[in-house]
Amino acid sequence: MKTHVKALVVGGGAIGTSIAYHLAKAGWQDVMLLERDELTSGSTWHAAGLLPYFNMSYATTWIHDHSIKLYKTLEEETGLDAGFFVVGNLRMAQSKARMDEYMLYASTAETVGVPFEWMTPAQIKERWPLVRTEDLEGAIYHPTDGYINPADVTMAMAKGARQRGVTIERKWQVDGYEWTGSEWRVTVTKMVEKGGNLVPSDEQQVITAEHVVTATGNHAQRTARLLGLKIPAIPVEHQFIVTEPDPALVEWRKTNEQHPVLRDADAKWYVREERGGWILGPYERGAPARFPYGVPDSFRADLFPLDLDRIEEEYMSMIHRIPSSETVGLKDDFNGPICYTPDGNPLIGPAPGLRNMWLAEGFSFGITAAGGAGHYLAQLMVEGEAEIDMASLDPKRFGSWMTTDYAVAKNEEAYEHVYILHHPDEERPAARPLRTSPAYDRQKEKGAQFGQVNGWERPNYYGPVGAPEGFDHDARSFRRGGWWEYAAAEAKAIREGVGLIDATAFAKHEVKGPGAAAFLDWFTTNKLPKVGRINLTYALTDAGTTRTEYTIVRLAEDRFYLVSAGAWSAYDGDFLRKAVEDKEAEFGRIDVQDVTTQWGVFAIAGPRSREVLNRLVRDADPATVLSNKRFPWLSHREIELGMVPVRALRVAYTGELGWELHHPIEMQNHLWDKLMEAGAASGMKLVGARAQNWLRQEKSYRAFGTELGRDATPLEAGLDRFVDLSKDFHGKAAMEALGTRSKCVTLLIDGPADADPWGREALYAGGEKVGRLTSGGWSAAFGKSIGMGYVRPDLAAPGTKLKVRMFRELWDAEVTEDSPYDPTNATIRADG
Repeated sequence: MKTHVKALVVGGGAIGTSIAYHLAKAGWQDVMLLERDELTSGSTWHAAGLLPYFNMSYATTWIHDHSIKLYKTLEEETGLDAGFFVVGNLRMAQSKARMDEYMLYASTAETVGVPFEWMTPAQIKERWPLVRTEDLEGAIYHPTDGYINPADVTMAMAKGARQRGVTIERKWQVDGYEWTGSEWRVTVTKMVEKGGNLVPSDEQQVITAEHVVTATGNHAQRTARLLGLKIPAIPVEHQFIVTEPDPALVEWRKTNEQHPVLRDADAKWYVREERGGWILGPYERGAPARFPYGVPDSFRADLFPLDLDRIEEEYMSMIHRIPSSETVGLKDDFNGPICYTPDGNPLIGPAPGLRNMWLAEGFSFGITAAGGAGHYLAQLMVEGEAEIDMASLDPKRFGSWMTTDYAVAKNEEAYEHVYILHHPDEERPAARPLRTSPAYDRQKEKGAQFGQVNGWERPNYYGPVGAPEGFDHDARSFRRGGWWEYAAAEAKAIREGVGLIDATAFAKHEVKGPGAAAFLDWFTTNKLPKVGRINLTYALTDAGTTRTEYTIVRLAEDRFYLVSAGAWSAYDGDFLRKAVEDKEAEFGRIDVQDVTTQWGVFAIAGPRSREVLNRLVRDADPATVLSNKRFPWLSHREIELGMVPVRALRVAYTGELGWELHHPIEMQNHLWDKLMEAGAASGMKLVGARAQNWLRQEKSYRAFGTELGRDATPLEAGLDRFVDLSKDFHGKAAMEALGTRSKCVTLLIDGPADADPWGREALYAGGEKVGRLTSGGWSAAFGKSIGMGYVRPDLAAPGTKLKVRMFRELWDAEVTEDSPYDPTNATIRADG
């Protein structure tokens, strides 16, 4: 066995073998893969091998697309048949809402270039007469995917890896990781068979590796303990059954090709052919999480007892959809662990707090994702960044507040939601409320309907208190939901009067010390603000794309307060701390402290916001405290509102006159009560995140995770004014080398009367796809739909006519000037 390698991959399932294969393919010569048992002995061996394109995530769709294309090339490369049956995938709909879901999904598929077709019930029946269709609305059909033999494709990738020089060692278990400051010392133990179990022997080795990748599947909790991390990847039971041959199917196959993989999403199952019979795979309610603290040593390629009672409803619905299956007996059954994460998406990327440690865990659709995950993770490791933005899959999207009980509850929910309608305005209820600001109960009493961001409860909108007849707060839609009229009224209130928003979930860090100023000047693209002032700025990846966005408040010459998106606190904090570690020797001592939970934030905005605050300000000359002379736009002041000391920032994400009121979180309820009292005389309205999202688009304010990400530079995002090219900063040369590949624009859209874009739609010019939306919504100021997105640079000029695809139709859209609402910022600078 080698004792030193460039990269060590831990885990020999489909994910691990793909990573090893792609690292070698990308040019790394010294790669080794370790498997504690046999290749494919984890979830890979009992996977059904389906390759569904369907996914609402832009990044995950790219990953699945790469896998499906890669698997078709493996036999030519390796000589091994990967067992790919390109039979297609028919996803049926029993309701108009389900068809709306498919049309929204198709928007993502269209932007990636995934082929699909629409089918009517009559077309389905004509092509596959064994399928009952009279109660269907239609279907979406993917002709280029299907199913694959998981063991065969894994072995093909393993052979491809060996052909490129990868060493694969079986029956070695990792028992310890130690970072020396320049490499990893990995202690491994030889595993041996004993009484049918796999047990450690006395033989141990130490392997040193520059990089380590963990792809340990169901053993992720053991990996987490060895690394001292929290990894919310815990398996959930998934069962599928195999029937005896169906005589009607056997007869059909004498003169016809295989059926596509059939999915009746409303019935919560998939079905495919298997040796003249059928495989039924349900995603039922009540499937339990297993092994929350680690897989027992006695559990190898084992299964759980089948629970037929739990899947009776799904089994009967299969008989309804395929009537010929009613008299067919059961031949085999499987009930095995499949790893999930709280949002159902895998964890791919650098481990929090660790150097050169990469995670590839939590793959609930591991066979579908394996090829693409290996490809894009290899890009991250070898090139420093992937060609697609991988932030939505980053392991740090779940912070250190996450616990085992939380992961169990959310992973069981994620499993159950595989076939539940994926509304873009969905808010899943499990493990909530958990992280609440002090004013949570007060907001709830006022009709707040909460969403969850990074575990925090945050008002999405304020609806009618109680349960008025005919209104359902839990009703979701792919069009304008019941909440829409309330969000529209909130947006109007900000534009015309005054509104109050809870922004406590913002991530907040303090950076201070003798080296803080020099470090931040190198770390970010914009000039640093003067003491008492504020700047918006960006930190870049090594590849020159946007890694994160910060609002920087300069509290003193060597003390800074950084505010960033609430969903990304662990992500931003890890990046910031690692950068400090790298540069502290050069710049001097720098202290970084996450103060997110110490500070609550209320944002007050609108033409009457100053008059509300004037009623609360305590000062020798209160009438002038908030004037432009004493408190200009983009400045910071420590003020007193009632009995609360407030770090007030003259900024407003809504684009109106306004302030962010950062306050000691333990005083939040007092401040809330005082603001409510002072605001009553001005008609102040409580406002949620959905209206705020619409308002920021009217100002063309880019948001991290939508317009801003690791696949575009700040210059491509149209943020040139926040990039100081006269100074040197991290990623500058790489950013300039990329040039302008696309351009971010704001569009006003004449869309359907009952719907707005969600930010996933394809953009067209002259019948050609030329870009995609990244955000969407309703504009109160313009009385029509609005969106932001990326197009070819030659189509970015204001006045350019485009089309946007919504619900299978093309609708008129026009590129506007940046900040179509109040482009001169007259309202936000208003004096008083």
